Amino acid sequence: MRLVTLCLVLFIFAAKAQQKVIPLYNGASPGSENWTYNEQEYTPGGTPLVYDVSHPTLTAYLPDPSIATGTGVIICPGGGFYILSIRDEGTDVAKWLNQRGIAAFVLKYRTGQSLTTDPGKELWENLHKKDFNETIKNIIPLSIADGRAAITYVRTHAAEYNLSPSRIGIIGFSAGGTVTAASGFNYTADDRPDFVAPIYPYVPPEIQGAAVATDEPPFFIVAATDDELSLAPHSVDLYSKLLASKHSAELHLYVKGGHGFGMKKQNIPTDTWIDRFGDWLGEQGFLKPINPKVVAYLEQVDKNNKYGDYLLRKDWSNIKRYDSQNSKIPPPAAGEKRVVFMGNSITDAWKPVDSAFFAGKPYYDRGISGQTTGQMLVRFREDVINLKPAVVVILAGINDIAENNGPSKLEDVFGNIVSMAQLAKASNIKVVLSSVLPAYAIPWRPAIDPKASITTLNKMIKDYCDQNNIVYLDYFTAMADDRRGLPKSLSGDGLHPTLAGYKIMEPLAEKAIAEALGK
Repeated sequence: MRLVTLCLVLFIFAAKAQQKVIPLYNGASPGSENWTYNEQEYTPGGTPLVYDVSHPTLTAYLPDPSIATGTGVIICPGGGFYILSIRDEGTDVAKWLNQRGIAAFVLKYRTGQSLTTDPGKELWENLHKKDFNETIKNIIPLSIADGRAAITYVRTHAAEYNLSPSRIGIIGFSAGGTVTAASGFNYTADDRPDFVAPIYPYVPPEIQGAAVATDEPPFFIVAATDDELSLAPHSVDLYSKLLASKHSAELHLYVKGGHGFGMKKQNIPTDTWIDRFGDWLGEQGFLKPINPKVVAYLEQVDKNNKYGDYLLRKDWSNIKRYDSQNSKIPPPAAGEKRVVFMGNSITDAWKPVDSAFFAGKPYYDRGISGQTTGQMLVRFREDVINLKPAVVVILAGINDIAENNGPSKLEDVFGNIVSMAQLAKASNIKVVLSSVLPAYAIPWRPAIDPKASITTLNKMIKDYCDQNNIVYLDYFTAMADDRRGLPKSLSGDGLHPTLAGYKIMEPLAEKAIAEALGK
């Protein structure tokens, strides 16, 4: 995250995010009352997939009220009506929407029954069979009915979720795009979506042939020309149909991306499709909050962010942040064991969250929220060396992994940390290098999975410490849960420690400082 204000906003609302699972029907689902299989989940290659859904549900992801717009979106993951790509085309989209003040409802619509224990492989094989369309023709109407029921539910309960009943939209991917596109035709007053976003959808003939109503909702359509399932023409035909009827529609057709790109990161233009969706939502007026207090709050955030942009242009490393405080610090007294904590938002928030840890000690917090290792390296002389500490505790790397300043190689991130350590040693400052804290996900970069990068970077740091007689401060092992993230007991958003988290970090830091002083 680039800006201090936005980082703090995300920290606050991520900590308050709520998930509520809502059964779509009371009792058996209409039309599939005799289905006896139950929902299952498996994770091939680290990607969670849901299958065998016979009892559809909505899972609500709500934004912090301070930034809520009053807009709600139903999200329909894809998977050929047999599986649901629940993360890349579901929860990651929900998190992205939440960050923009939009309530999200991930729909697990009914799917066909898998006959093997590897539904992904089974689906891929079935897709290449000539009778696949015949196999799914009885499932599609039930999935579409679930999409309509989801819209009806959210609209009926709009007040409960602080939504406007005239700002309920739907987005879906592939098979979920079928559910989404179908909701834009032959609707009733209760289940009419206020906007529709089919992403690389499969559009069967009955949808293509549906009549366009006079109050047709606006459509946002995305696909890639190199779609392996050859579905790009479906999006083009749908767009042409709406255009011919003089109804609002926007089409983004990318050269590359394949089928099923969702929120995956491929380092090609399709990575930013969802930003174009955000632009479109703004143009349609769905990002303007309905609550005047939220409007005022976001206007202040915007002012702060513009100032942050100004700082990035004029002072990329924010080298002036501590200029005034640094100028008032005298040289170390005889025998003083001064310690500087250099870092990002985790360090920046440490003193405000637990000022007692810093009270009465020659400890100086020099964290700046959102910073990467490159920015810290630029200001290292001003904020560390010139203060003449006995020890520097460096905690850095997560914002590089989050690509706050763009993509970066772990070798370069590690190199920046090593450069800071070398500058400190050259100035007779003892060095403590901290592990990156565990993080299962990054709230403002839901498409990035940080776990492997954190593990790799921590090993690089530890190996360097072992080889150079430097103290390695291992926060990760003491704080990680079984998902290699920060547990809720230690963090509100899964990234930034709460007071309980800092209470675990503090004795570890004290021990590491004492060890460094003893070297």
